[in-house]
Order: sequence, then structure tokens, then C-alpha cells
Amino acid sequence: MSLPRIAVDAMGGDEGVRVMIEGAALARRRHDRFKFLLVGDETRIKAALAEHPGMAEASEILHCEDVVAGDEKPSRALRRAKTTSMGLAVDAVKRGEAGAAVSAGNTGALMAMSKLALRTMPGLDRPALAALLPTLGDNDVIMLDLGANRECDARNLVQFAIMGAAYSRIVTGRERPRVRLLNIGTEETKGTEDIQAAADSLRAASGLSMDFEGYVEADKINRGECDVVVCDGFSGNIALKAIEGAARFVTDLLKRAFSSSIRSKVGFLVSRPATELLRHHLDPNNHNGAVFLGLNGVVVKSHGSANAKGVANAVEVAARLLEDDITNRIAKDLGEVGGDELAAK
Repeated sequence: MSLPRIAVDAMGGDEGVRVMIEGAALARRRHDRFKFLLVGDETRIKAALAEHPGMAEASEILHCEDVVAGDEKPSRALRRAKTTSMGLAVDAVKRGEAGAAVSAGNTGALMAMSKLALRTMPGLDRPALAALLPTLGDNDVIMLDLGANRECDARNLVQFAIMGAAYSRIVTGRERPRVRLLNIGTEETKGTEDIQAAADSLRAASGLSMDFEGYVEADKINRGECDVVVCDGFSGNIALKAIEGAARFVTDLLKRAFSSSIRSKVGFLVSRPATELLRHHLDPNNHNGAVFLGLNGVVVKSHGSANAKGVANAVEVAARLLEDDITNRIAKDLGEVGGDELAAK
């Protein structure tokens, strides 16, 4: 089955064209039905395509030399949306020339452009940035919001829970995802008024395709005890960076420990299968591809430092959301439970 083509912002990210094209090519080798609209400098894109036979016939190039800088303010980038590779990739989704857009560029700029071009779905106040994180269980956990909204009220949190559960059903196959709100404790009396009000609404709701299980503390996010963690963007971004930092700390500490002496180096050789498994589990490229949920279209944010494998995973996330029609799933869930009435409780 063919899919709508995916618009790739070839100029975004730390490595730019080379890695973005290499990642798209890797995704196509895994799934030969993928087709692409590659947005960026045509000369550089053609040079990169020459290294990947078969990609040229599956791709169209939209020439654009203007790039959104990594430190550029979203307000300034938004004014240049019609001339930048990021803006044109998102606009291709709006115009129906692509089914989804993938960019490794400036997150704030990508959110601003996506929200302006695609608009928020009816019944939703705000989109949210969601990503998959590894756990010790059999499931990955979806966490949202991870930075799109610094402040959120109870209504926003309830809507994020509905969106996160819809996404979880696609990626985990679980019919009733286990949903929890991020909080400073698991007792019902803990947390802000908005968190408690959101919990009350989710407990009282009927018709939701999820099991709301109360609160989760930050140190339990990766235990595998829930499928969706819901929070405001400020708290979520801090928690995500702390998790990523802890993972890098562990891997760097192991490297230092195993290189400290001859005995340690021998111990590394003995334990190498275990350390390789740990490295694979903690590698962010294996879970790359954050999604802006709640828009009238699919936009996936790849980590700026992602390698080709990470970019390929982000492309595959976009394809899977297209295949499973995430936008209509969220709309259906909101309609079944009366999204506005639920969130207003």
C-alpha cells in the first residue's frame, strides 16, 4: 500500500542535508513504499541522493536555500515561513502535497509554523509535543507535553490525556492505555489545583478508551508501570532533559569505570554483551521522533543531533501516524466523550 509522501526539511538539524537524506534513505530501505518531498538546497540534496541509489526515483526536490537557525526566535522564523525549508515543508502538508512533515530544526519555530499553517483541531485548545521514552517494562511510554505549552490548565491536561491515549493505541496496540498525570506524589491531595481538577475529570469520565490510574512521580516514568504520562510543557521538558542527562551520565560513568585500569578493561570485555544492551536501550536515536498532536496534519520533530538511524525512526513515526490516521482517531475520541464538556468539569 502506498502512503502520502513525506515532506522532509533537509536543511534542519545539526548535520543538515547529509544526515537527513541518509535517514530518509534508510527508512525507504526498510519500507519501499515511502516517497518524499525533499525541501532544501537542490544542489546539496542531489549530491546527497547520489550516495543512495533508488532514492531519487522516490523523491521530488523543492528548492529552497533559506534555513531557520537553531537559536532563531520563533516569532522571527514565523515571518520567514514562506521562504525557509522548514516553513515550506509544513506548508506542503497544508496544501495536500505531502501527508506529513519531518524536521530536525528549531522546535519553537516548527511549532509556531505548524500551528499557524495547520491550525488546532476542532474541540482542542492547544497542540502538544509527545514522544516515546524507553522503560524497564514491555512497553514504551508516551509523554506529553514536552515543551509546546509552558502553562496548562485542567482542560488542557485532560485533552492531552485523550490525545496521548489515541497515540498510545497506535504505537503499543493496547486498547486501553494506562494514563497517569505527572505529579510530586501519588496521593490524591498532592499537586496543583489544575492537576487535581484534571484528575477528577478523568476519574469521572465515561466512554474514554483509557484507564486513568492517578499520578506518577518523575522517578517512576521509566518503570513501565503506565503507557501515557501527561503534564504541562514546562514540567515535561525539565523531566525529559533530566532523563536524557541521567542516561548520558550512566553511559559516561561506565566508560570511565571500564577504562580506569587493566582489570576494568578485562571486565569490560566480559560484560560487553550487557553493556551493549544498555547502550542500545539508552540510545535516544532508537526513540527519535516527537509528534505535535492536536493539529490538522502530521508534523514530526526529529532531535537536532539525531544520526541517520534517528532520522529514519522519525520518518517511520510520521508514516505510522499517517497509516493509522491519528488525526481522525483523536477527533473520534473527543466526539465520543464530548471533549468540551469533559474538559470543562
